[in-house]
Amino acid sequence: MASDAVLVRRIDPASDRAVFRQIADHLREAVQTGSMSAGDKLPSEAQLMEHYGVARMTVRQAIQELKAEGLAVAEHGRGVFVRARPPVKRLASDRFARRHRKDGKAAFLAESETVGAKATVDRITVEEAPVPADAAERLKVQPGAIVAVRSRRYSLDGRPVELATSYIPVELARGTRIMDHNPGPGGIYARIEEQGHALDRYVEDVWTRMPTREEAQLLGLGPGMPVFRLVRTAYDLEGQAVEVCDTIMSGDAYQLSYELPAH
Repeated sequence: MASDAVLVRRIDPASDRAVFRQIADHLREAVQTGSMSAGDKLPSEAQLMEHYGVARMTVRQAIQELKAEGLAVAEHGRGVFVRARPPVKRLASDRFARRHRKDGKAAFLAESETVGAKATVDRITVEEAPVPADAAERLKVQPGAIVAVRSRRYSLDGRPVELATSYIPVELARGTRIMDHNPGPGGIYARIEEQGHALDRYVEDVWTRMPTREEAQLLGLGPGMPVFRLVRTAYDLEGQAVEVCDTIMSGDAYQLSYELPAH
Protein backbone atom coordinates (compact mmCIF):
# COMPACT_ATOMS: atom_id res chain seq x y z
CA MET A 1 0.00 0.00 0.00
CA ALA A 2 1.34 3.45 -0.87
CA SER A 3 2.51 5.20 2.26
CA ASP A 4 0.78 8.45 1.29
CA ALA A 5 -2.62 6.71 1.10
CA VAL A 6 -3.12 7.29 4.82
CA LEU A 7 -2.63 11.06 4.58
CA VAL A 8 -6.28 12.05 4.69
CA ARG A 9 -6.96 13.70 8.02
CA ARG A 10 -5.72 17.14 8.99
CA ILE A 11 -4.64 18.82 12.20
CA ASP A 12 -7.45 20.27 14.31
CA PRO A 13 -6.23 23.75 15.30
CA ALA A 14 -8.96 24.02 17.93
CA SER A 15 -7.82 20.90 19.74
CA ASP A 16 -5.85 21.19 22.97
CA ARG A 17 -3.96 18.03 22.01
CA ALA A 18 -0.38 18.68 20.89
CA VAL A 19 0.11 18.66 17.12
CA PHE A 20 2.65 15.83 17.16
CA ARG A 21 0.22 13.70 19.19
CA GLN A 22 -2.55 14.36 16.67
CA ILE A 23 -0.27 13.16 13.88
CA ALA A 24 0.61 10.07 15.91
CA ASP A 25 -3.12 9.49 16.51
CA HIS A 26 -3.82 9.57 12.77
CA LEU A 27 -1.05 7.10 11.97
CA ARG A 28 -2.02 4.81 14.84
CA GLU A 29 -5.63 4.82 13.65
CA ALA A 30 -4.48 3.89 10.14
CA VAL A 31 -2.77 0.80 11.57
CA GLN A 32 -5.67 -0.14 13.84
CA THR A 33 -8.25 0.16 11.05
CA GLY A 34 -6.15 -1.77 8.54
CA SER A 35 -5.28 1.15 6.25
CA MET A 36 -1.68 0.21 7.03
CA SER A 37 -0.63 -3.35 7.76
CA ALA A 38 2.37 -4.98 9.38
CA GLY A 39 5.42 -4.35 7.22
CA ASP A 40 3.96 -1.30 5.45
CA LYS A 41 6.18 1.77 5.25
CA LEU A 42 4.97 4.87 7.02
CA PRO A 43 4.83 8.14 5.08
CA SER A 44 8.25 9.78 4.94
CA GLU A 45 9.16 12.79 7.06
CA ALA A 46 8.93 14.97 3.95
CA GLN A 47 5.44 13.66 3.14
CA LEU A 48 4.23 14.24 6.67
CA MET A 49 5.74 17.73 6.82
CA GLU A 50 4.08 18.72 3.56
CA HIS A 51 0.68 17.22 4.41
CA TYR A 52 0.41 18.65 7.91
CA GLY A 53 2.37 21.85 7.32
CA VAL A 54 4.65 21.24 10.31
CA ALA A 55 8.35 21.28 11.08
CA ARG A 56 10.55 18.21 10.88
CA MET A 57 10.91 18.08 14.66
CA THR A 58 7.14 17.80 15.07
CA VAL A 59 7.04 14.88 12.65
CA ARG A 60 9.91 13.16 14.43
CA GLN A 61 8.12 13.52 17.75
CA ALA A 62 5.04 11.85 16.26
CA ILE A 63 7.08 8.96 14.87
CA GLN A 64 8.88 8.57 18.18
CA GLU A 65 5.50 8.17 19.87
CA LEU A 66 4.71 5.19 17.66
CA LYS A 67 8.16 3.69 18.11
CA ALA A 68 7.91 4.03 21.88
CA GLU A 69 4.61 2.15 21.78
CA GLY A 70 6.23 -0.65 19.80
CA LEU A 71 3.92 0.07 16.88
CA ALA A 72 6.62 1.17 14.44
CA VAL A 73 10.25 0.29 13.85
CA ALA A 74 12.96 2.15 11.96
CA GLU A 75 15.15 0.28 9.48
CA HIS A 76 18.42 2.04 8.76
CA GLY A 77 18.50 3.54 5.28
CA ARG A 78 14.98 2.33 4.43
CA GLY A 79 12.52 4.26 6.58
CA VAL A 80 10.00 3.55 9.32
CA PHE A 81 7.66 0.57 9.08
CA VAL A 82 4.64 -0.80 10.88
CA ARG A 83 6.11 -3.43 13.18
CA ALA A 84 5.43 -6.96 12.01
CA ARG A 85 3.50 -8.98 14.56
CA PRO A 86 3.52 -12.70 13.76
CA PRO A 87 2.05 -13.95 17.04
CA VAL A 88 2.44 -17.52 18.16
CA LYS A 89 -0.69 -18.47 20.04
CA ARG A 90 0.67 -20.09 23.15
CA LEU A 91 -2.04 -22.50 24.27
CA ALA A 92 -1.20 -23.21 27.90
CA SER A 93 -3.78 -26.00 28.10
CA ASP A 94 -2.26 -27.89 25.15
CA ARG A 95 1.42 -27.04 24.65
CA PHE A 96 2.75 -29.65 27.10
CA ALA A 97 0.30 -32.40 26.20
CA ARG A 98 1.94 -35.83 26.30
CA ARG A 99 0.77 -36.52 22.74
CA HIS A 100 3.25 -33.90 21.47
CA ARG A 101 6.12 -35.69 23.21
CA LYS A 102 4.94 -39.00 21.80
CA ASP A 103 5.07 -37.38 18.36
CA GLY A 104 8.66 -36.36 19.12
CA LYS A 105 7.81 -32.65 19.35
CA ALA A 106 8.89 -30.24 22.07
CA ALA A 107 6.40 -27.47 22.94
CA PHE A 108 8.08 -24.71 20.91
CA LEU A 109 8.12 -26.86 17.77
CA ALA A 110 4.46 -27.78 18.17
CA GLU A 111 3.46 -24.13 18.58
CA SER A 112 5.52 -22.86 15.67
CA GLU A 113 3.91 -25.33 13.32
CA THR A 114 0.51 -23.77 14.00
CA VAL A 115 1.68 -20.52 12.34
CA GLY A 116 3.71 -22.23 9.64
CA ALA A 117 7.01 -20.91 10.97
CA LYS A 118 10.37 -22.65 11.08
CA ALA A 119 11.53 -23.08 14.67
CA THR A 120 15.21 -23.16 15.55
CA VAL A 121 17.38 -23.07 18.66
CA ASP A 122 20.24 -20.84 17.56
CA ARG A 123 22.05 -20.50 20.89
CA ILE A 124 22.38 -23.06 23.66
CA THR A 125 24.56 -23.79 26.66
CA VAL A 126 24.26 -26.78 28.98
CA GLU A 127 26.17 -26.94 32.25
CA GLU A 128 26.07 -27.72 35.93
CA ALA A 129 25.91 -24.48 37.89
CA PRO A 130 24.52 -22.90 41.09
CA VAL A 131 20.78 -22.37 41.08
CA PRO A 132 19.45 -18.82 41.66
CA ALA A 133 17.35 -18.24 44.77
CA ASP A 134 13.93 -17.96 43.09
CA ALA A 135 14.39 -21.22 41.14
CA ALA A 136 15.82 -22.90 44.25
CA GLU A 137 12.66 -22.09 46.16
CA ARG A 138 10.52 -23.72 43.50
CA LEU A 139 12.77 -26.80 43.27
CA LYS A 140 12.90 -27.06 47.08
CA VAL A 141 16.72 -27.02 47.14
CA GLN A 142 19.18 -24.73 48.86
CA PRO A 143 20.06 -21.48 47.02
CA GLY A 144 23.38 -22.01 45.27
CA ALA A 145 22.94 -25.79 45.06
CA ILE A 146 24.36 -27.30 41.88
CA VAL A 147 21.72 -28.10 39.26
CA ALA A 148 21.64 -28.79 35.55
CA VAL A 149 21.16 -25.52 33.64
CA ARG A 150 20.00 -25.39 30.03
CA SER A 151 19.99 -21.88 28.48
CA ARG A 152 18.79 -21.40 24.91
CA ARG A 153 17.47 -18.84 22.45
CA TYR A 154 14.57 -19.75 20.20
CA SER A 155 13.92 -18.19 16.80
CA LEU A 156 11.05 -18.28 14.32
CA ASP A 157 12.04 -17.97 10.66
CA GLY A 158 15.39 -16.59 11.81
CA ARG A 159 13.91 -13.99 14.18
CA PRO A 160 14.77 -14.40 17.89
CA VAL A 161 11.59 -14.51 19.98
CA GLU A 162 12.36 -16.25 23.27
CA LEU A 163 15.11 -16.81 25.84
CA ALA A 164 14.66 -19.79 28.16
CA THR A 165 16.72 -21.16 31.03
CA SER A 166 15.77 -24.47 32.63
CA TYR A 167 16.95 -25.61 36.06
CA ILE A 168 16.75 -29.37 36.67
CA PRO A 169 17.87 -31.36 39.74
CA VAL A 170 21.36 -32.57 38.94
CA GLU A 171 20.71 -36.12 40.13
CA LEU A 172 17.91 -36.36 37.57
CA ALA A 173 19.90 -34.92 34.67
CA ARG A 174 23.50 -36.06 35.13
CA GLY A 175 24.50 -38.83 32.75
CA THR A 176 21.37 -38.48 30.61
CA ARG A 177 20.56 -36.77 27.30
CA ILE A 178 19.19 -33.86 29.32
CA MET A 179 22.82 -32.69 29.41
CA ASP A 180 23.17 -32.90 25.61
CA HIS A 181 22.63 -29.85 23.42
CA ASN A 182 20.02 -31.87 21.55
CA PRO A 183 18.09 -33.90 24.12
CA GLY A 184 16.28 -35.84 21.41
CA PRO A 185 12.65 -36.28 20.29
CA GLY A 186 10.12 -34.73 22.63
CA GLY A 187 12.66 -32.49 24.36
CA ILE A 188 13.74 -32.59 27.98
CA TYR A 189 10.27 -33.45 29.28
CA ALA A 190 10.38 -36.73 27.35
CA ARG A 191 13.80 -37.44 28.91
CA ILE A 192 12.54 -36.58 32.40
CA GLU A 193 9.68 -39.03 32.01
CA GLU A 194 12.13 -41.69 30.84
CA GLN A 195 13.84 -41.28 34.22
CA GLY A 196 10.64 -42.44 35.90
CA HIS A 197 9.13 -39.02 36.63
CA ALA A 198 5.78 -39.02 34.83
CA LEU A 199 4.70 -35.38 34.58
CA ASP A 200 1.47 -34.45 36.32
CA ARG A 201 1.05 -30.66 36.23
CA TYR A 202 2.69 -27.31 35.52
CA VAL A 203 2.42 -24.06 37.42
CA GLU A 204 3.15 -20.83 35.55
CA ASP A 205 3.66 -17.29 36.82
CA VAL A 206 3.60 -14.51 34.22
CA TRP A 207 4.76 -10.88 34.42
CA THR A 208 5.24 -8.15 31.85
CA ARG A 209 8.12 -5.71 32.08
CA MET A 210 10.60 -3.86 29.94
CA PRO A 211 13.62 -5.92 28.87
CA THR A 212 17.10 -5.54 30.24
CA ARG A 213 19.70 -4.18 27.84
CA GLU A 214 21.05 -7.70 27.26
CA GLU A 215 17.59 -9.16 26.65
CA ALA A 216 16.72 -6.40 24.18
CA GLN A 217 19.95 -7.08 22.30
CA LEU A 218 19.49 -10.86 22.21
CA LEU A 219 15.88 -10.57 21.06
CA GLY A 220 16.42 -7.63 18.70
CA LEU A 221 13.85 -5.48 20.48
CA GLY A 222 13.41 -1.80 19.70
CA PRO A 223 12.44 0.97 22.12
CA GLY A 224 9.09 0.56 23.83
CA MET A 225 8.77 -3.18 23.29
CA PRO A 226 8.00 -5.10 26.50
CA VAL A 227 8.61 -8.75 27.26
CA PHE A 228 6.72 -11.46 29.07
CA ARG A 229 8.60 -13.16 31.87
CA LEU A 230 7.09 -16.59 32.40
CA VAL A 231 8.38 -18.91 35.12
CA ARG A 232 7.07 -22.47 34.88
CA THR A 233 7.49 -25.27 37.43
CA ALA A 234 6.91 -28.85 36.27
CA TYR A 235 5.78 -31.43 38.84
CA ASP A 236 5.75 -35.21 38.64
CA LEU A 237 3.03 -37.52 39.96
CA GLU A 238 4.68 -37.56 43.38
CA GLY A 239 4.47 -33.77 43.62
CA GLN A 240 8.22 -33.30 43.15
CA ALA A 241 9.35 -30.25 41.18
CA VAL A 242 11.51 -31.67 38.38
CA GLU A 243 12.17 -28.50 36.36
CA VAL A 244 11.90 -24.74 36.63
CA CYS A 245 12.00 -22.83 33.35
CA ASP A 246 12.55 -19.06 33.41
CA THR A 247 11.51 -17.65 30.04
CA ILE A 248 11.72 -14.19 28.50
CA MET A 249 9.37 -13.82 25.53
CA SER A 250 9.22 -10.99 23.00
CA GLY A 251 5.98 -9.12 23.68
CA ASP A 252 5.07 -8.80 20.00
CA ALA A 253 5.68 -12.45 19.11
CA TYR A 254 3.28 -14.18 21.47
CA GLN A 255 -0.37 -14.30 22.36
CA LEU A 256 -0.92 -16.11 25.66
CA SER A 257 -4.10 -18.19 25.66
CA TYR A 258 -5.49 -19.98 28.72
CA GLU A 259 -8.52 -22.26 28.89
CA LEU A 260 -9.98 -22.39 32.39
CA PRO A 261 -12.69 -24.77 33.64
CA ALA A 262 -15.87 -23.17 34.93
CA HIS A 263 -16.36 -25.63 37.77
